[in-house]
Order: sequence, then structure tokens, then C-alpha cells
Amino acid sequence: MNERLKRSQLARLGRIEGQVRGIARMIEEERYCIDVLTQIRAVRAALHKVEQETLGDHLRHCVADAFHGGNERERQTKIDELLEVLDSRRR
Repeated sequence: MNERLKRSQLARLGRIEGQVRGIARMIEEERYCIDVLTQIRAVRAALHKVEQETLGDHLRHCVADAFHGGNERERQTKIDELLEVLDSRRR
């Protein structure tokens, strides 16, 4: 992962961490359920963004390297890893 993306992802994850703590406080304070659900959806959207950017980086670097310079086994490993991760997202 390049340094710029790494810094961006860490900053985003820090904000997500704060949002999750805020949701916990909301639940402790017995805030209105819809407000809690709205915040949960915001966290999920932010995590999805982290996931998409990480996947894109993986494809541009790790997978591309395996296909340009790797052997057949490396290429198949990268394909299998991606299929496993993408399949787990549907569950």
C-alpha cells in the first residue's frame, strides 16, 4: 500500500473508531433507535469505502505484480484469494 493511501486509510479508520464509540454512547443513553441505526449505516458506508480502496490497491499492485512477473501458481493464488474474499462479502 502506498504511503498516501495508508495515511488516508488510517485517518478514515480513526474517524470510524470515533463513530463506533459514539454509537456505544448513544445506546448507553438510550437514544432514539432510528438515530442509532442512521449512525450504524454511516459506519458501514465508511468501512465499505476503506474496503473498496484497499481492494483497488491490492488489484493495482499485488495482483498486477503476480500477473506481470509471477508464475502460474502465484497468479492462481491471487485469483483464489480474491474469489474467497468476494464470496465472503455476499454472506
